[in-house]
Amino acid sequence: MTTTRREKGSSILRVLEIIEAVANSSKPMTPTELAKQLDIPKATGHRLVQMLEKEGFLQTNMRGFVIPGARLHQAALGIIYAGRYKAQRRAILEDLSQQIGETCGLAIPDGTEMLYFDRVQTNWPLQINLPIGSHTPTWCTASGKLYLANLPPAQRKLMIERLPLQQLSRNTLTDPAELLDELDHVAEHGIAVDNEEFIDGMVACAVPVTDAQGRLIACLFTHAPVIRCSLNDLLAFEPQLREAAHQLEQVIRVPAQS
Repeated sequence: MTTTRREKGSSILRVLEIIEAVANSSKPMTPTELAKQLDIPKATGHRLVQMLEKEGFLQTNMRGFVIPGARLHQAALGIIYAGRYKAQRRAILEDLSQQIGETCGLAIPDGTEMLYFDRVQTNWPLQINLPIGSHTPTWCTASGKLYLANLPPAQRKLMIERLPLQQLSRNTLTDPAELLDELDHVAEHGIAVDNEEFIDGMVACAVPVTDAQGRLIACLFTHAPVIRCSLNDLLAFEPQLREAAHQLEQVIRVPAQS
């Protein structure tokens, strides 16, 4: 192998290691911190981060920390959605939807919003149309509140202070202190609700789907119109929701077979 080819291979590996470190870090790092963690020269680390920023895989926030960029988010979504466990995931959601009799799905964080990543719709004539790809607020949806509750307390408080907290329905919580109190309760019990806080006439609840390290990777939700199903009716299906979340975790965590 020539020196040029060896250097090229090393650079590619370093780029992948930087992307991996940013994706897996529990808190954002500066380019200098990334270089130190990965044991690469500081100048090289800065140069590679700048290159990845230019291509849209990374971005630097206002405080100088490196965070995933739009292309990295899109790649991650593509891997999850088209991955080898897509069929199993859909089967689990379909089974859960049949048990509950209402729409069930998965939502994942996307910036300061939640993204409807997958869902199974019921066949009732009365439907709430929130298709795959919809973006919803974090502060007034079950999945969004579950995500916020899983943030470290200091980060959670900072996020709440920066969210618009608009009144979207009659029950939307717009007082930061009240919302933080509810998020403490969600963090303690591991289940979040939307009691007509996002859309008048709709209730929802959500439980976490976590990775092998216990980190939230998705929110498993169910929602229904109150004319057909009350919030208490949905909460009665908490055991089924948690069992489905456990099944999803097992599917996601199983290593690929050769």
